[in-house]
Amino acid sequence: MTCPDRVNVFLVGAGGREHALARAIARSPRLGELWVDPAANPGIASLGRRADVPMDSKQHYRVRQFCDRRDIGLVVIGPEDPLAQGLADSLAERADGSRRAVLGPPARAARLEADKAYAKKLMRDASIPTAEGRSFDDYAAAKAFLESRTELHVIKAAGLAKGKGVVVPKTECEGLAALERMMVGLEFGDAGRRVVIEELMTGPEVSVLALVDGRNIMILPPCQDHKRLGDDDTGPNTGGMGAFCPSNTLDVATMSRVEREVFVPIVDALRRDEAEFRGVLYAGLMLTPAGPKVLEFNVRFGDPECQPLMARLESDAIELFHACATGSLHRVDVQWSEQHAVTVVLAAQGYPAKPRKGDEITGIEAAERIEGVRVDQAGTAMVDGKLVTSGGRVLGVTAMGTSFAEARERAYRAAGLIEFDGKQMRADIGASATAKAGA
Repeated sequence: MTCPDRVNVFLVGAGGREHALARAIARSPRLGELWVDPAANPGIASLGRRADVPMDSKQHYRVRQFCDRRDIGLVVIGPEDPLAQGLADSLAERADGSRRAVLGPPARAARLEADKAYAKKLMRDASIPTAEGRSFDDYAAAKAFLESRTELHVIKAAGLAKGKGVVVPKTECEGLAALERMMVGLEFGDAGRRVVIEELMTGPEVSVLALVDGRNIMILPPCQDHKRLGDDDTGPNTGGMGAFCPSNTLDVATMSRVEREVFVPIVDALRRDEAEFRGVLYAGLMLTPAGPKVLEFNVRFGDPECQPLMARLESDAIELFHACATGSLHRVDVQWSEQHAVTVVLAAQGYPAKPRKGDEITGIEAAERIEGVRVDQAGTAMVDGKLVTSGGRVLGVTAMGTSFAEARERAYRAAGLIEFDGKQMRADIGASATAKAGA
């Protein structure tokens, strides 16, 4: 299907990833009207109009009616929850019976992220390299398994846990305590009623994302995320404290291997399971001594990986997303900037456990006056005319540069100009890439 010259777009999601997507969509010459999530933060809302519709899984019919009424030709779904709840399924068909372009997989395919036990089984059946693991929905059985092992294991909540449901214990006691918090204390809610316990793998981590239109796979430039709260990968797991793109940890041969051994078989496996995938497929990989192995799959753009990716995208985002949603990726050619991009996340005091809200944010305008810098809002709100913190990860400061070193220096210089009480950020985002590049 050819992308129309004018397209009204509805962007679902309210965080930093969606602000980056909104920027890319707003640059498109094909954009008619941009409608955004009713809960969109002020940064996103400045680029579009908030939709007057409840984003409730029980009221998808109202979202469909809104899309019909506003002649929405493309829906871009950012977060995982609405995908798992079947929003893509609900919006794919217009009132007149024609198909609407939706960037995001149906609920059946979204299980790849929403149910780690299902994903693990699918990977085993498709012979995709991944850690050995077992799933448990009985706490006593899971506890007995952990106690019987001599080596350390990774413990994962099987359901959706906002990127935080993974614990890498350093001792057996830590592992048992984490298991109890998940399965008994329900630290991650229903997501932890079932867990996956898998072998601990070692090696560098890298994120490879691809656009998939059902059959065609377009591998995007590799990114590297920083999950831990503190420098040198210390502290608790978070949704992500920064990222850079492109990652220099994958050479051409390894990228080809990842496409051949990971993406092709998982897309085929989903199709065999009657779950055709159309949208963004994210593979979190560990580069082990035995080769790349899958840590997890996500079914949407990563956050914050999306921010440096969208900063480097030079092609028409609407044309690209429409082609992915309509099975036409083979008709488009995507162009990326030659520059490097580094994103530094600024988080609220108390994140990730109990982030504080309501602290005034200053300095964004000054930060964005630095060449190559953009600041994507994530957990922000406007209160009495002031921009304040309203979530854990507050802002994503992204900078472009002709080298990793230049992009990183700009990002940190800009981040230093932004102030709010209790601001947390890592000081080592992209440091390994800069050192490796010798710049």
